Amino acid sequence: MRPSLNRRNFLRTVGLTLALPALESFPLVAAARKTLPSAGKAKRLVCVGANLGLHAPSFYPKESGAGYSETPLLKPLMCHKQDFSLFSGLDHRAGNGHKNWDNFLCGKTVGDVSLDQVAAEKIGGDTRIGSLQLSAGRGSFRQKMVYNRQGVPLPMTERPSVVYQTLFGLPDDVDRTEYLIKSGRSSLDKVTGEARRLRTVVSAVDRAKLEEYFDSVRDLEGRMERQLKGLREPRPQVDYRLPEFDPIAPTLMLENQALMYDLMALALETDSTRVITMFLPGLGEVFTINGEVLSAGYHALSHHGNNSGLITDLIKVESEHMRLLSGFLDQLKSKTDSEGKPLLDSTLVLWGAGMGDASRHSNANLPVFLAGGGFKHGSHIAIDRNQSGAPLLGDLYVSMLQQLGIEQDRFSNASRNMNQYLV
Repeated sequence: MRPSLNRRNFLRTVGLTLALPALESFPLVAAARKTLPSAGKAKRLVCVGANLGLHAPSFYPKESGAGYSETPLLKPLMCHKQDFSLFSGLDHRAGNGHKNWDNFLCGKTVGDVSLDQVAAEKIGGDTRIGSLQLSAGRGSFRQKMVYNRQGVPLPMTERPSVVYQTLFGLPDDVDRTEYLIKSGRSSLDKVTGEARRLRTVVSAVDRAKLEEYFDSVRDLEGRMERQLKGLREPRPQVDYRLPEFDPIAPTLMLENQALMYDLMALALETDSTRVITMFLPGLGEVFTINGEVLSAGYHALSHHGNNSGLITDLIKVESEHMRLLSGFLDQLKSKTDSEGKPLLDSTLVLWGAGMGDASRHSNANLPVFLAGGGFKHGSHIAIDRNQSGAPLLGDLYVSMLQQLGIEQDRFSNASRNMNQYLV
């Protein structure tokens, strides 16, 4: 399909070229086949986190097991029923409030290494982009989602055009970019040398802090090494049209989300990365859905206080989240990996939130949806969180990591798995 003149002008402004779709005989695909990890049924991980969670009574069915009924929020997803599992009653037993939302992928403690980064350490090293952190437009600068082992939150990209450039574009000046990366490494070496000299004269407490610093440096060096390695490699060729502008205004969050899902599917299909997270912001934006301006801003709708009118409009927003997620699963079913199998078969897709009930600021009973990755799906797994020894959300994360071929027997305050429900 030939792009329009406006589209071509847009691509030129960000230094991109549009070419044919990726083909099985394309050399990059052949290389990907050699580098895909052999251990583990799942090869890729996608985690999506919604800032304001979901209206639980409209999401969870009353029945547990495989014979559950359709709910308003599950309606767009029921065509994929055999490909996903629902979990109710799971959380991290952490504190309540917006500030504790950030522990969604971390476990009980905000700032501990997040699930995706544990996975990226093991399955992200062979790809040009170790992990990709996205945000569906602009959200609160206070909210974080991804943390490395040093407790540093990783930045999220909110512009689809920047994501496209990262995945499929070469820098306008490769030599200069290479020079800047090498200069950064040189400066890093100098600062690290100074820090090593300090280690011999500071206190034990300061030496521990310096060790944390060295861990951060090693992480940064690894990222820079991947940048240098991939700088002159040919980019996958895709035929995909971006709009002429980036929908980053809060009121365009749903439009942004749709583009991000498209780019995520392309990133996985071309093996540009195997680990992706996406944050779904939630502020005071007033959405227009199907030509109807909603009665209040998204944040106000989520803090509905059981007002039926607000809940009705909230479900309209959340149904859009589910519709877009369903479309993403459609893409992962239709796109294939290097072995010709549907991407969803080997991709774990986690959709959830760090807040279970935004109206009460409660972080208990988090919404948890898990699809793909070779697990046995099709059921609503209802956990009684008040029962002694009830599983934690971290136990599910242990199962996910094990499915990715990663030896892991605990995550944060969780010390087992949930394989009995999924394997």
